[in-house]
Amino acid sequence: MPHEVRNEPAIAVLLPCYNEELTIGEVVRRFRETLPSAAVYVYDNNSRDLTALKARAAGATVVREPRQGKGNVVRRMFADIDADIYVMADGDGTYAPEDAPQLINILLTERSDMVVGTRRGVTDDAGRHGHALGNRIFNRLYKGLFGADFTDIFSGYRVFSRRFVKSFPAVSGGFEIETEMSVHASQLKLPVSEMALDYGRRPEGSSSKLSTFRDGARILWMFAMLMKETQPLRFFGTFALFFLAASIGLMIPVLIEFAETGLVPRMPTWVLSVGLLLLSMLSAVTGLILDSVSRGRAEQKRIFYLSIPSGRIERRASARETTPPKREPGKAPRAA
Repeated sequence: MPHEVRNEPAIAVLLPCYNEELTIGEVVRRFRETLPSAAVYVYDNNSRDLTALKARAAGATVVREPRQGKGNVVRRMFADIDADIYVMADGDGTYAPEDAPQLINILLTERSDMVVGTRRGVTDDAGRHGHALGNRIFNRLYKGLFGADFTDIFSGYRVFSRRFVKSFPAVSGGFEIETEMSVHASQLKLPVSEMALDYGRRPEGSSSKLSTFRDGARILWMFAMLMKETQPLRFFGTFALFFLAASIGLMIPVLIEFAETGLVPRMPTWVLSVGLLLLSMLSAVTGLILDSVSRGRAEQKRIFYLSIPSGRIERRASARETTPPKREPGKAPRAA
């Protein structure tokens, strides 16, 4: 009997979890019902409850990741799992598994590399007032720094192509991983899409693992580091302008006094202003050099991204288009 060739893409559902025993079983069950052909993976990040047991009982493949932090879990998941389409969601039940087919459909029909399930009303009420305010501030900051590709950079409900997953470096360790994903897509100008979805509430007894101030500070630091890596001329140019303005502000009174009296009585001020001017020039030159390095790294990332097969369906379609039609033995081909 000939070996049957499957044309359907291989789908993997990835659920990073930490102390989600109240919800993970139901989430796994609903994903298995919604996507019966998909493999469901739960990565347990040192849970102190029965998360792993409930997930395994619901039919998921459970893997433990000892390094604490969502970024560490995502990096491990992306390295371990081979699939054509990756669906990533949280295990707390706030995202509806029934929305996954629509996200996958957008990924395939629009040939996107990442589809983000944006949360309706998340900037008005994210469960806590501090979270809602933080979402508004950081989304506006992202738009000003990296572009308007995304309206909800912190959404944990995303669908990825194989190209995105296997070309994403994933260097962050915590909740700032979603920001890194968004910047990676914006820097390489990857095709991305968004779809507005309803955002559920955690059940009673389940609490958010996100700390408003600690994780907010880490995300802000990640913004600065990603800007330094992807836009060094803009990053160091800001320091150059600051040092230049401070230097001029200190230098002008000394120059005026020198023009009037021919003396420089405030020598420490003059030395400081010259030092700030040198720092300004050094920052500008540093930005120019690193800008060339950053462009080279972006080109290398883009080339590596293009070297990865895009997916099973597109490979099958390409093979059908390039395979010549069969002809009967002994019969000459028809002229064009």
